[in-house]
Amino acid sequence: MSEKSGPTVQLFSYEDDKPREGRGMLIPRKGEKPPQMSFLPASAQSEPSRLLPKVVTTIVAAIAFMVLGTTGYGLVAQSNLAAAPTVTIVDPYTKSVTDLEYGPQVALASNSFFIDTRDAFIEEEMTFIEVDMTQEQVRYFRKGILLQSAEIFKVGDGDSWWNTPSGLYKVEKKEESVFSNIGQVNLPWQLTFQGNFMIHGWPSYPDGVLVDDDTTVGGIRLSDQSAEMLYKNAQIGTPVLVHAVEAEEVDDFVYAPQMPEVDIPHYFVADLDNNTILAASDLDAEAPIASLTKLMTAVVAAENIDLDSRVRVTSPTFVTSLIPRLAERSTVSMYSLMQLLLVESSNEAAETIAGELGRDKFIEAMNAKARQLGMMHTRFADPSGLSAENISSVGDLYRLTQYIAKERNFIFEITAKKKLPSAYVGGEFAGLVNFNEVKDMDSFIGGKVGETLAAGQTSISLHKIKFQGEERTLVVIILGSDGRTEDIEALLAQVRYRFDR
Repeated sequence: MSEKSGPTVQLFSYEDDKPREGRGMLIPRKGEKPPQMSFLPASAQSEPSRLLPKVVTTIVAAIAFMVLGTTGYGLVAQSNLAAAPTVTIVDPYTKSVTDLEYGPQVALASNSFFIDTRDAFIEEEMTFIEVDMTQEQVRYFRKGILLQSAEIFKVGDGDSWWNTPSGLYKVEKKEESVFSNIGQVNLPWQLTFQGNFMIHGWPSYPDGVLVDDDTTVGGIRLSDQSAEMLYKNAQIGTPVLVHAVEAEEVDDFVYAPQMPEVDIPHYFVADLDNNTILAASDLDAEAPIASLTKLMTAVVAAENIDLDSRVRVTSPTFVTSLIPRLAERSTVSMYSLMQLLLVESSNEAAETIAGELGRDKFIEAMNAKARQLGMMHTRFADPSGLSAENISSVGDLYRLTQYIAKERNFIFEITAKKKLPSAYVGGEFAGLVNFNEVKDMDSFIGGKVGETLAAGQTSISLHKIKFQGEERTLVVIILGSDGRTEDIEALLAQVRYRFDR
């Protein structure tokens, strides 16, 4: 991104729009240009769980970062009198503004943006928990003063629902000891945030034996002593600022020129390993997506609902599924609901899951997540995809695919009916019919299909295919198809013809 179009990061105060110079400036990191800053004195507050002070630091810095491989965006973090801070993405070209709330935040994966945010919290004497997984450290600050620093010994696997992405969260629950049905272990001194994310002490089996160093059964693992100290210090509502960046391997696989147009209204083919787009219609053209909606339902469920739990079934009468399975049940495990949602595209499962948060609140969370991922052409009206008002574009759906593949890959594993790691409890339903598989195509490794009168046939499918002797992961996205299987086969055949001769 050129200097001319670089984004601006600011923290605004609603009490005074003329900052006065005060104490301190952010310490420039190695290789970074020193940001220019001015400070206002923070008003004293006694509550340790406050999220942003009434008067907040103003930061002006040229920070460029990439959101899921797309163009750079500026971030504006604002303070207001509401309970939660507001983080805003500003597109430097269109000037469009999108507000983000609590939850995973792609922007905080940027090291410079994370440091600026953390330092602003310190300068404003906030009480918060910092989780820096790149440095393997958890730190607790009380009114801007560092009271505790602890080593991180283990974090959730990247393809599990315990994986904690960069974001801004808050402590929602404190428990001295929790038995995890998924991991079959006791987790001491547990602080839970965002439903499934947690900080805890060293896990132990029911017989008291500690798990070994390499076993992953839980979230962010500290020593028992450190976890107990953090547990006693932190209060419900304490903000949790998380920074997690995975080292990206350089992928030097290069494709030749684009293939000719094909007769499908909306289509997209890309290499998921290195993000090379091999074929695409208009990336931003909006269209109904039918049950592809359920992929976002699964993401929101995984990030907001305790998946290590059972859910009360209140069978919705306003939707039906091709294979009804919930009518005779009073409770069902969340894992089994995820299977029904993703494998058999159960509308009943979608509504039951949404009911756990409250249907309207869940749909709001789906749309908020879309904004967090930069899906600017996407709107959700229900959790199942039955409504014609569930709208997206192939470009937006690729961003969702990238996020799931990187942060929540177990969702795609469920769609392929793969056996998940032994730590996960098996499902309650036998003989599930996988609606997602592409007939007579061995390359399929996961994905989701949909179909309504308004949307036609829709699909996101992942395939392992060899090009020039090297196995690649391709994603094929189609909307408005009349023959999904034939269109997928035609797109893959043309890609092979163009790039593997």
